[in-house]
This record gives sequence, structure tokens and C-alpha cells, in this order.
Amino acid sequence: MSAPRRALVLTPALLLLVACASARPEAPAPPAPSVAVPTRSVVASPASPTATPAPTRTVVLDPGHNGGNGSARAAITRQVPDGRGGTKACNTTGTSTDAGYPEHAFTWDLAGRVRAHLEAAGVGVVLTRTSDDGVGPCVDERGKAGQQAGADLLVSLHADGATAAGHGFHVAYSSPPLNAAQSGPAVALARDLRDALHGGGFPTSTYVGRDGLSPRPDLGGLNFATVPAALVECANMRNAEEAAVVSSAEGRERYAAAIATGIRNFLGALPG
Repeated sequence: MSAPRRALVLTPALLLLVACASARPEAPAPPAPSVAVPTRSVVASPASPTATPAPTRTVVLDPGHNGGNGSARAAITRQVPDGRGGTKACNTTGTSTDAGYPEHAFTWDLAGRVRAHLEAAGVGVVLTRTSDDGVGPCVDERGKAGQQAGADLLVSLHADGATAAGHGFHVAYSSPPLNAAQSGPAVALARDLRDALHGGGFPTSTYVGRDGLSPRPDLGGLNFATVPAALVECANMRNAEEAAVVSSAEGRERYAAAIATGIRNFLGALPG
């Protein structure tokens, strides 16, 4: 007969060793890899679980001049390339109404209104300046802003300062064309803007261009563009009747709605 087995007796010291071994933590898990968030990601609204898709179209708006240009003469008079082998001044102060409402303030306010219309329609918007108290940018920089932003088009916003008898808007485009975007698409953009402004109740210019269109070789802000680009001279600020329209919030909203319509019509005709 085999010897009887001895019962295993756990002494207090042995119990302590067992407890320590069972409480030993596991090795920490390796950290999760970081993930870069793309700049054009789909962003969900905090108020809704439904994701909002990123804009599929992008527009550059170029509000003419700038509020600080008048006090920076040396900066804005320096010569920059004009896009056709010559040079011209970096920028100017712009014009104003006889009552003193400046073009730079008009274009800045107008750009914000056009932007609001486009963003409400799902179009991304980039501005060539971020305030109305800076200097520049120069016309060559403005002209390149469309392609640098990867935009579908560029629209420059202005108002004119002609003799008081002249009135009406006109839309300029670079001519003779310097690239494929200027040879056809830019003209189509100018026509869409012209048609929308005319449809919005604004008369075409009586003193420059023809039928509201003005082909120009001298505008650096258009010559450098390799995306469809056009410049809208909304009104003659020296004409009393038009000065009253551009000086009113209601008038600027009318211009903005018409310009946004022209842009959307052009974008709607693009493939893709």
C-alpha cells in the first residue's frame, strides 16, 4: 500500500506570493497609430448625425483694392509683371462715390454677400484678402489665386469711376487669350455673369465695352489666371443714381444675388 499523500498546506507567506503573482498587471498595449485628418474630410454637424459632404466646387472671389492701400503708396506703386511681358503698379486705391463711399469697402461687403449665397448652395469660396484694412495683394498675386486654390474659377469684384454721365455694368475678360482657360471658358463665364446681372435688373454699360462685355489685354488680375476668370465692374460710382445703389445694403444684396447666380450657372455647365 502506498504512503498516504500529504495535504498541501498554504502558509501565510505562501498565500502572499500567490496573491502577488495573480495581481501582476499585463504588459501595456502598443499605442494606436495616429491618423492624419484630410483637409477636405466629411464633417458631421454636432447638432445632427448626418454628415455634410465637402464642397465639390470652389470659387475664388477677388474683392478689388484694399482699405490700407491709401496709406501705403510705396508698396502699391511698385512695379509688378502684368502677364504680357510688361509691368504695372502692384495695386491702386480704387475710386469712390462723390459722398466718399470707397470702392474697397463696396467690394469687401459685396464679396461677403456673394460668398454667403454660394456657400448656401454648397460651393466652397476662397477670398484673395481677409480684411478691409490691409495692403494689396498685388494684381499678379490676385491673378494666380484661382489656380493656387485649385478653384474652378475666379471672379474679381470692382466698381468704376468714370464721368458722371456714364452708367451701367460691364464684365471684363483677358483678350487676346494667353491660355486655354482664357480662350473660351473665361468668355463663357463673363457672359453668364453679364446675363445674370442684366436679368437682375442692372443695365449694361453705356460708356465702355459692348453689350456688357469688355475684352481687355491690360488687367494683370486676369492675364495670370489659368482658370476661367472675369472682372465685374458693377457700376459707375460717380453716377449719382448708381452711387445710391452701391451705397445701400439693399443694392449690394441685389448685385450679390445676381453675381452668385451667374457663377452658379457657369458651374452648372461644367462637366463632372
